[in-house]
Formats: sequence, C-alpha cells, structure tokens
Amino acid sequence: MIQITNITKTYNGTVRAVDNLNLTVNNGEIVGFIGPNGAGKTTTLKMMTGILKPDSGTVLINNFDMQKEPLKAKQVIGYIADSPDMFLRLKGIEFMNLISDIYNVPTNIRQERIKTFASRFDLAEVLDQPMQSYSHGMRQKMMVAAALVHDPAVWILDEPLTGLDPKSAYELKKMMREHADAGNSVLFSTHVLEVAEKLCDKIIFINHGKTIFYGTLDELTNRYPDMDLEKIFLEMTAHE
Repeated sequence: MIQITNITKTYNGTVRAVDNLNLTVNNGEIVGFIGPNGAGKTTTLKMMTGILKPDSGTVLINNFDMQKEPLKAKQVIGYIADSPDMFLRLKGIEFMNLISDIYNVPTNIRQERIKTFASRFDLAEVLDQPMQSYSHGMRQKMMVAAALVHDPAVWILDEPLTGLDPKSAYELKKMMREHADAGNSVLFSTHVLEVAEKLCDKIIFINHGKTIFYGTLDELTNRYPDMDLEKIFLEMTAHE
C-alpha cells in the first residue's frame, strides 16, 4: 500500500514541482500516474522511494514512514527509474547479483528468479555481457528484472514500458496485473494513455504538481461521455 499525504517539493525556493499532493494506492490496485512533461511525476515518484526528501508531507509504504523508517520502507519497494543507463560497466548477471545481495535474496531463490526473468524478457544470451553493450531496450529489461528480483510488495515504476519491444511490454503488463491480483500495489507513470486505459484500476492526472483527477476510469468517463482517455486528458490539461 502507498499513502502520500500533502507532499510538497520546491526547487531553488521558487519552482514548486509538487504542490500538496495526496494519493493512496491500495493493495490489489494498479494506478496509472499521468501528466504532461514537467507536471511533477518523476519528482513525486522519487519522494515516494526516498530518493528525494519532501519539503513537507508524509510518505507511507506498507505503513512504514519513508522519513522515519527508510530502510524498512525501501525493502518492500521495487523501483524502476526513468533512465536505464546505470551500472553499465557490470555484466548483466553481476548487476542482478549486486541487487540480490543488497536485498539479501538467498542464492537458490535469486537463481530461480533470474532464470525466470531471463526467459520472460529474452535476457539469457546477454547476461554474461557488459551492460554498456546493450541496446536501450535491453538495458530497460535488465532494470525491470533487477527491480523485481527481491519480490517486492510495492512496485513504483517510472515509464517502465519505454523502449521495450512488444513481447517484453506484454510480459511486464501481465506481471503487473498478476502482482496486483495477488494483493500487492502497483503505481506506474506513463505517456501511453491506451495502456493506462486498459491496465489500470484507477488513474491520477496531475498538472503543475497538483492533482486534477484521481479515481476510476468509469468515474472519469461519466464526467466526459463519448470521449477517450487521450481527449479527456487534453481537455482537462487545456484548462490548467
């Protein structure tokens, strides 16, 4: 479960990237986080994961306060950042083992999970190669596998489908649904509104760091009948 309450983040004392934002992602839910470039999505996700500290407000991850119990909160998070270009000098298998070590994943369990991810994302042939030789899409798949190798209860994913081939995108979407159906929480940002429309239980629209809608797709379409999600989004942000 994710609960953020009245979080605010200002840069350089003048630019308010996130403005008194509230959001709850219940167990068993997939929530799509949507907004134009510069709306505050990545800043919000980084505050949720403890990378950035909010100026005010609280972040609870499975009832652990990110400011008061950061290690306990981070242990239950699987986070995919907005860029896969990191740890590139490591081989894929070295990177997977590094993340497994950080989260204390036992050897036999990590081996089985790495094998599963390698199969689902076509990674088996590149695990012994340095990640700097990977394509962008291959690096993205490796970030997905590493983020989930410790079987986290809460998934926080920043544009996770970007760069993935259709098969890998399908596998990740399937895994997200399976994870939520098992009673866990998934929050992901996306610019692909069709994906949000098909996959999410709820969506949150933000603009200028503020919530302009949070609820189910049925609630949204009842407000804007005969419009698809893309048109609704454009309509809502045009008046902000």
